[in-house]
Amino acid sequence: MLYAIISEDVADSLDKRAGARGDHLARLERLRDEGRLTLAGPHPAVDSPDPGQAGFTGSLVVAEFDSLDAARAWADADPYMAAGVYARVTVKPFKAVLP
Repeated sequence: MLYAIISEDVADSLDKRAGARGDHLARLERLRDEGRLTLAGPHPAVDSPDPGQAGFTGSLVVAEFDSLDAARAWADADPYMAAGVYARVTVKPFKAVLP
């Protein structure tokens, strides 16, 4: 089943994101390579694809997991969690309706 992982950043998270980005992306690439990743990306803090120093306010990942518990465990192990990037993370079942 698909799950949405909705993460909200702490204030001024840009430097923390930069320090953990490589490991964060590597985990997402593994999901992609396993055919389980539907989409992933950050929420820019301003209305621009490149927010510069404004940074990001959070992230969204939609991916396939065996269960809600498995999706939560994956989210809890995100390097951004260990780096203190995220203030909170919500994991919910997701039903894709349109492409």
